[in-house]
Amino acid sequence: MKIWVDADACPVVVKEILFRAAKRTEILVTLVANQHIKVPHSDFIKSIKVSAGFDVADNEIVKRVSDGDLVITSDIPLAAEVIEKGGHALNPRGELYSASTIKSILNMRDFMDTLRGSGVQTGGPPPLSQSDRQAFANHLDTFLTRHA
Repeated sequence: MKIWVDADACPVVVKEILFRAAKRTEILVTLVANQHIKVPHSDFIKSIKVSAGFDVADNEIVKRVSDGDLVITSDIPLAAEVIEKGGHALNPRGELYSASTIKSILNMRDFMDTLRGSGVQTGGPPPLSQSDRQAFANHLDTFLTRHA
């Protein structure tokens, strides 16, 4: 199992949790972004810089993800593709997407996107809270315990 991170929009605090988990569990964590991402020196942490462009990092993750891998992303279409390939997806707020929930989450995302496109102000997600950070860390630990 490997952990892939959609790193362009991943909060720093979530990356730090992942870095500690990689060192503790010796599971490879790879950050994929269209900019250089500084990572600590470790045999279990690396980064891949992809070219700039719409969904280039997402496409790289989908290309490389294998059955059973975990992807950290808040990008719902990416999460859907990962699940379709047999992977798992966890968002930075600690929500583990599943095959049984991803379609309804994707539908809601598309609905909200349609509202925004028609001029309705829907607002964005709130800032990452301490409870979100804790939920992410807890769900990550639970996942790693069950799947590693």
